[in-house]
Amino acid sequence: MPLANALIAELEQEGKSTLRMLERLPLDKLDWTPHPKSMTLGRLAWHVVAIPSIAVRLINAGRFDIANAGPPQMPENPEFVETFRRNLQAIRETLAGMDDAALKTPFVIARNGDELMRPPTIVFIRQIMMNHQYHHRGQLSVYLRLLDVPLPAIYGTSADEVM
Repeated sequence: MPLANALIAELEQEGKSTLRMLERLPLDKLDWTPHPKSMTLGRLAWHVVAIPSIAVRLINAGRFDIANAGPPQMPENPEFVETFRRNLQAIRETLAGMDDAALKTPFVIARNGDELMRPPTIVFIRQIMMNHQYHHRGQLSVYLRLLDVPLPAIYGTSADEVM
């Protein structure tokens, strides 16, 4: 089985959970933040939405300069769910076009142009894209809990929903 197939299967499963979370966003509370140092609900949700499209761009570039990292600017009228669906499809298509050799190709991670490391592309995809997105989805679940929004089940059940 090609390595990309395992990544795609995980993206599809995790994408369902992320969609359920995004469907519950209280759109009247996008400016809410739990702490002055935290992102707003809207910006955090938009970051979760954008990560797959950012990954596509970076995979195609073969490099990531962390000096340019940070959540993208949220548009004035964000369409969280539909945009995430499109972005998820884009990363699926990108991965489907990668054979094992492409996934093992070194990926450059730099800071201000200075190369820091060259992990295989599959490691970049796993750590920077997938794990990073799950981390922020977890933050999003805390935001929703603090706003008293019933949480969907992600792994197993939630206090609000049984799968």
